[in-house]
Amino acid sequence: MKPLRPRTDTARARLLAATLLCAAASCASVDFTRDTATSGTFRSSARSFTILSWELPRPAEQVAHENASDSGLPLLHVTSERVTHWGWWDWVLEILSSRSATVRGTWGDPGE
Repeated sequence: MKPLRPRTDTARARLLAATLLCAAASCASVDFTRDTATSGTFRSSARSFTILSWELPRPAEQVAHENASDSGLPLLHVTSERVTHWGWWDWVLEILSSRSATVRGTWGDPGE
C-alpha cells in the first residue's frame, strides 16, 4: 500500500487559481472632467482583493490616490473619500473579500 502524499499538480493548480482570482479582483479607474481651461474635477476608484488581512495588490484607497496623482495634473485636492466598511462584519471579511474605494476632488487653478 502506497503512503498518502499531497499531489503537487493539485497544489499548483490551486495556487494558479488563487493568483488569477487576485488579479481579476483588483482593478482601478480614473475620470477627469475639465470645468475651465486650467481646472476641473476628478473621480478615482479602485478595488482590491483581501485574503487573511492582506490587500492585493495594495489597499484600494492607496491605489485610488496613486492613480489620481499619476495623472500629472497640477494642484490635486481631495474633497471626499469613500471606502467600503461593513461594520461588525469587517473582521469576517478580512479573511476573504474584495474592498473598494472612491476618491473625488478638484485639480488646477479655477481662477477668480
